[in-house]
Amino acid sequence: MEALDQLSKKLNMLLKKYAALEAENKRLKETIAAQNKTVEVLGKKLSSLENGMVSVHMGKTIELDEDKENMRQQLDNVIGEIDKILNTMND
Repeated sequence: MEALDQLSKKLNMLLKKYAALEAENKRLKETIAAQNKTVEVLGKKLSSLENGMVSVHMGKTIELDEDKENMRQQLDNVIGEIDKILNTMND
């Protein structure tokens, strides 16, 4: 009878430990999910900031009016070539 009581106590102790581990597992999974969301948001922010830095860098490299005018002429030429190609395709 005493052995049965000890076995019952050990079983209860194991069940309590199991319940505690299950609760901790659930909490950890929730923490991981929250951190994954945070990582995703931060990744999007980083991408946005990187795009902004590229724009800033491009703006700084084209500071001289002469460079800006050359860039504008190049863009006009490219747009003109695209227009010619589109017109040829439409004919």
